[in-house]
Amino acid sequence: MELVSNDPQYWEFIRTLRNMDGVREGFIQQAYITAEVHEKHIKNHGHLYYICIEDRVPVGYVGVIDNDIRVATHPDHQKKGVGKFMISELVKNRPTAIAKIKIENTASVALFEACGFVKKYYILEQEKT
Repeated sequence: MELVSNDPQYWEFIRTLRNMDGVREGFIQQAYITAEVHEKHIKNHGHLYYICIEDRVPVGYVGVIDNDIRVATHPDHQKKGVGKFMISELVKNRPTAIAKIKIENTASVALFEACGFVKKYYILEQEKT
């Protein structure tokens, strides 16, 4: 596995992965990302993302925006060490980056804990009715 800099050939991979059922639900913001919204975001922040490549195929992405780690692994490659590899590589250059994770996203909590992160804060919101 290797991390490569994000470039336009990977932009649609990021959007498609982020919108996948089972992946989208793990993020705090779960809205479907349109091509227009994604293009604006990636033009502003795309340089902050890295793509994980395995056997010349993109299998995940990782990045840091506002010191918050964004990570996703394609479902076909989960539970194979891809997420741990991406985070471990990322924090070598971004040791102060943090992860904001939904409490019920137990897979992400376990991933970040396996990478040496510890729970420090709880953010409480009003229940939306």
